[in-house]
Amino acid sequence: MLAARILDAARAEFAQHGSAGTTIRAVARAADVDPALVYHYFDSKDRLLDAATNPPQRWLENVAKTWTTPVPQLGAALLRMMLSAWTDDEIGPILRAVLQTAAHEVSTREKLRRVVEGQLMGVSQLGIDEEDRRRRSGLISSQIMGLAMMRYIWKIEPVASMSEDEIVAAVAPNLQRYVDGDLG
Repeated sequence: MLAARILDAARAEFAQHGSAGTTIRAVARAADVDPALVYHYFDSKDRLLDAATNPPQRWLENVAKTWTTPVPQLGAALLRMMLSAWTDDEIGPILRAVLQTAAHEVSTREKLRRVVEGQLMGVSQLGIDEEDRRRRSGLISSQIMGLAMMRYIWKIEPVASMSEDEIVAAVAPNLQRYVDGDLG
């Protein structure tokens, strides 16, 4: 119970301030615990960051399930699944913490690379061969991650305040082209 509360506080701190701006004391204060308890459960800030940036299994399973959507609807389905994840009370803070810290923390960046390549892109069955599958799923991931940065991390308007339906109408056709269109 206490460890979960500390993790929730850590995710919020890492998501808002990145790794460099997050301290054990700030996490402890947000979790309403003594800093010694943070060290008791997680030993160090690095281990706390590692635990705080582990994606939930239910989200990874949902990603894999979404990749089985019929090809003509896949672009929109992937986008809606990711938009839903970013607004989910459990998953959203983890995703924000990962993206906020990956640029500056080698271990988080490596974890992000492994998750994207293995569990987000890796389950894709797109393309005519392995190279085409990796190219298509990589382009889809790049678009979704770029959108997430604009909308949920940097909160740049008008993207940040567009409705989900507006985002899907504007972005899903691009994703669908990566699914089954000519990549030139």
